[in-house]
Amino acid sequence: MFTGIIEGLGIIKQIRSSAQGNVLLIESDLPLEQVKLGASISVNGACLTVVSIEGRRFSIDMSPETYNITTFPRARVGDRVNIERALRLSDRLDGHLVSGHVDGVGVIKNRENMGRMTIVTIQVPFSISRQMIIKGSVAVDGISLTINNCSEDSFDICIIPHTAILTTIGFKKTGDYVNIETDMIGKYVERFMLKKKTKGTDTAKSKIDMDFLAKAGFF
Repeated sequence: MFTGIIEGLGIIKQIRSSAQGNVLLIESDLPLEQVKLGASISVNGACLTVVSIEGRRFSIDMSPETYNITTFPRARVGDRVNIERALRLSDRLDGHLVSGHVDGVGVIKNRENMGRMTIVTIQVPFSISRQMIIKGSVAVDGISLTINNCSEDSFDICIIPHTAILTTIGFKKTGDYVNIETDMIGKYVERFMLKKKTKGTDTAKSKIDMDFLAKAGFF
């Protein structure tokens, strides 16, 4: 589990294929003394397993599923990536709950400077946008951000100078691809509302509906 508060940047030094998937060697500007073999680490928003550590370099295994659903097929040696170590339960939750299980890929359609801020518009498929709400949370390449506006095929976010300097979003260009993870709480609410059937039998009729949520103060 992560928070979406990026701790450092890394550079991809090597990409190699293996029988089980792909292995990336990353050089980090983040000290790795507290990272152990087998630990989970977020690289551009994807939760990956550390398989080797040497100084400030670490390798991570990537399963075919992770490789196929993220931006990593487009990754090249020399690319910079966002890095976050796993959340400790004693930490402050400064961003939002991020699982590191990427939902899909978006593409940057526009960047507009507004004073010191930058408004970034990202195009996404409806399967992702349907789980977004205005003022809701989203992880873009692992960065916890707030959704300003959203439609069926896109959403936009406001990037402050601090975020632009400390993460990869500051140098992303129009046409670049980014990993997207929607808010996990929204996914559970959507699941409840759909009232899906279990295999072979009907589930008990859900008591959670729009009236229930309104009475509970969610609207």
